[in-house]
Amino acid sequence: MKAKLEKAREQATEELAKREVELKESLFRLNFRKALGDTDTVKRIRAEKKELARIKTLLRARELGIEK
Repeated sequence: MKAKLEKAREQATEELAKREVELKESLFRLNFRKALGDTDTVKRIRAEKKELARIKTLLRARELGIEK
């Protein structure tokens, strides 16, 4: 987990914003597949939600000037 966080911290703000959009689109598709009855997506949904939360936290910290 720390490795993922460190990799995210090293990325530029623009890259993080782009990844945020990609994750939102992916989550939409996964939730749609889950609604259709595909049970294999639950694990991926959980993982992508956590990654999205990490990215949003980093972007907000940079916006507030807490993290560079």
